[in-house]
Amino acid sequence: MLIGFAVPVSGAWATPANQVLIAQRAEELGYHSLWTLQRLLNPADTTDTTYRNVADPLITLAYLAGYTQQVRLGVAIVNVPFTTPPMLAKQAATLDHVTGGRLDLGLGLGWMPAEFAASGVPMERRGARAEEFVAALRSLWAEEVSEFHGEFYDFPPVMLDPKPLQHPEPPILMGGTSEAALRRAGRLSAGWVSSSRAELAEIGRSIDIVREAADKAGRDSSALRFVCRGAVRIRTEDDAPPAAGGAGRRPLTGTYEQIRSDFDALEEQGVTELFVDLNFDPELTGPDADPWDSMYIAREALEAFAPPRLQP
Repeated sequence: MLIGFAVPVSGAWATPANQVLIAQRAEELGYHSLWTLQRLLNPADTTDTTYRNVADPLITLAYLAGYTQQVRLGVAIVNVPFTTPPMLAKQAATLDHVTGGRLDLGLGLGWMPAEFAASGVPMERRGARAEEFVAALRSLWAEEVSEFHGEFYDFPPVMLDPKPLQHPEPPILMGGTSEAALRRAGRLSAGWVSSSRAELAEIGRSIDIVREAADKAGRDSSALRFVCRGAVRIRTEDDAPPAAGGAGRRPLTGTYEQIRSDFDALEEQGVTELFVDLNFDPELTGPDADPWDSMYIAREALEAFAPPRLQP
């Protein structure tokens, strides 16, 4: 199982300087990938402080590309209803060149009503919109002259350059938790990326649904990637909260040793890649968190979860 790390993207610690520090140290330690997330905005009356100070994920990756050389750079995820196929096709192809072919492009449907309202897009039929979006995106990347006429997207014969550096395209990883979203990922994408709210003790069931859909579509399910967003919370044994339902410890919450053992359990369920994401820990990202303390813990976690070095 490949191991990645999410740069600081939410809260007071999510500064460009801190992102570079984490990115460069992660690359030095041999991490496979670095990750960002998207949050356009929050409703003014929310009391949820999870998504504060969240910068644009693609611009952040472009910035980090200049400070790294080999580590892959992923976004989990861009919500397709808030952009258009030509816009994202141009941005992602350009970013693929900027990164030297290191981009992993996660796509999702979105879930926050305020973002849909502000973007002028209805929440209804998000799944159908996403399927059409991917078809239009691939047409723009693959064809010299692209033309598309659908329910949600329609454009005349056009030419989009540059094409992506990776051939035939940057890997598209689709998110979602519903069975329909999982089957969509199996039919259409290079793999599936889980959300921060996924029930990790049962993630194998979701992976099985994706694989089954891929097989039914005539695709090679063994070639798919299954990326787990590891919403890690580092705690002492006494402070670790229970799992859902109150039985046992919540996965990826506890001591470094306990969390490391959870990595093994996730791999056994079929996860092929996991990235450690501290951005969902309110003790690091909440309004009362000290950015210096958050970075201290992040540096410590980078060392503790670093993948084993391959022997020459």
